[in-house]
Formats: sequence, C-alpha cells, structure tokens
Amino acid sequence: MKNKILVVSSANMDMVLDIDRVPNAGQTVIDMGSYTYVPGGKGANSALAFARLGGNCTFLTRVGSDANGEALVSLYEREGINTSYIKKDESAPTGLATIFVEKSGQNRIIVFAGANQKIDTGSIDCAMDSDIDALYMQFEINYDAILYSAKKASEKGVPIFIDAGAIKRDFPFEALPELEIFSPNESEAYEITGIMPDSDKRCLDVALALSKLVCAKYIVIKLGGRGAYVFDGANGKFMPTYDIEVVDTTAAGDAFTAGLTLEYLRCGDIYRACEFANATGTLTVSRKGASSSIPSETEVEAFLKSVK
Repeated sequence: MKNKILVVSSANMDMVLDIDRVPNAGQTVIDMGSYTYVPGGKGANSALAFARLGGNCTFLTRVGSDANGEALVSLYEREGINTSYIKKDESAPTGLATIFVEKSGQNRIIVFAGANQKIDTGSIDCAMDSDIDALYMQFEINYDAILYSAKKASEKGVPIFIDAGAIKRDFPFEALPELEIFSPNESEAYEITGIMPDSDKRCLDVALALSKLVCAKYIVIKLGGRGAYVFDGANGKFMPTYDIEVVDTTAAGDAFTAGLTLEYLRCGDIYRACEFANATGTLTVSRKGASSSIPSETEVEAFLKSVK
C-alpha cells in the first residue's frame, strides 16, 4: 500500500470541559456544563485522520506507563495505526490536555506535555529505517526530535509535511531542511510573523514572511471559517471552505492538515488537496470531541459530492 506516512508527534488524553464561558482572572464560576475524557493530542488526531481517510499510518510517540497510555495505544491499534514505535515511559506521565469549549464552539487548550517530551533519536532511527513515503510532524514534542526527524527524512529523500500546531517563535527554523508543505493556522502565523492574516494583503504578507523563515514548496495558512490560503512561493490563492454549524473546533486543524497531506500525496494537486482538507475540517467542527469528531474517507467524499 502506498501513502505510508510516519507521524512523529504527540499523544494526549484530553479533558474536555463544555462551559458557558472561560472565567476571568481570579473569578470562580459554577458551570452547569459537563466534562469528559477523550483521546487527543495533535499527533494522535492526525494519525487517526490518516487512518480514517485511507492512509497507511505509522505513529511514533511516547506515552506514560499509566492507564491513559494503555487506553490510547489500544485505540490506535483498533483504528489500524501501526504502533510499533510507541514507547511507554516510566519517568513521565502520558500527556494531558485541558480543553475549554465555549457555547460558540471556540476552544482554549492547555497542554501538559509529559512523556511527549521524551521521544529519543533511537526511536526515530528505527522508524526511519522502515519503508515510508512521507514524514508528518507538529510542535507538541521536543525540538530536538523534530529537527532530527526532519534531517533523517531529508537524507532519505522523504517529503516532509509540518503542521505548525503549538509552534513558538523561538523555534530554530533555519535548521529545518526543505519541506513539502508548512501549514500554520491564524494564531500560529501571528505567533511566528507578528502579522495577523485577516485580509487578502495580510495573508500574502504572512506567506512572504514565512517563506523567509521556512523553505517550503507550499505554505498553507488555515483560516478557520474562511477556509485556507495557499502560497506556492510566487502567488497566493484563497480556498473557501463550506458552511456548517460549528459545534466544536477541537482537532479541526489537525484533521485539515492530515487530509491536505494525504490527498496531496495521492493526487499531487495542492488545490484539490485543499478542497479535500476543507471538507475534512468542516465535518470535524460539526461534531464534539477530538478523535471522535474526525470523519472517514467515505464521509468526506460523500460530503464533497453533496456540495458540488
């Protein structure tokens, strides 16, 4: 099977709190909402998206030797993800994310990295020795693991796809090799460049600023309900998304970039891939939860047919 994607990224257990609003500093709010524990983590969300969208996914991450870690690995195995390179750490707990979801569907997330910061070069070497067609990463793991994985992939001639989730401005971008796609959302683009992509001109300004930091064939800026902006190094193009009632935006960006990556690997057309990614993200925001909200390939294809 082609489209063998190695995801080197994070795995978390999410504590999702459905609330009316986030309290102000120093304020205590009694809320009549609810809370649940849901498998999450940017890497895991993307790995699950790859598997559900028809890709062949291997997931390299680190979990704790605890109940959360056991539950997560069991889920990945049930979903058909290759878990051969997932290690259990005795010194750190499984990553935990606390997600506040307001009535509007907007979310705010605090991540406790835990074992995600323990991914080591030995694990990366072993995974890179396997047969892979692409490397996919985000920034919820330690920078050394990101840079080492990118270096190894570049040496093998494997295309590299990076979702800028959880990026910080201090990341050493100059140490990255050439990428196939680099994809931040609006907040991440602002964090990196200091420019908010809230207009046609500013989207281009952001893309040009990013292109000076990151050598990528394509820069794809996720714009939430406005869709996405694709920059090919010379020109930019808006790719509008689809109207739907927003229930929960958790995992939407992860699902979008996974859909973008997989469809791009299948067809080689960045704009067709972005349409597929927009549909994937749209279906994701129409449902609650992280991993539970990610659609299947059949659902995405049916949705695309319904809107054409």
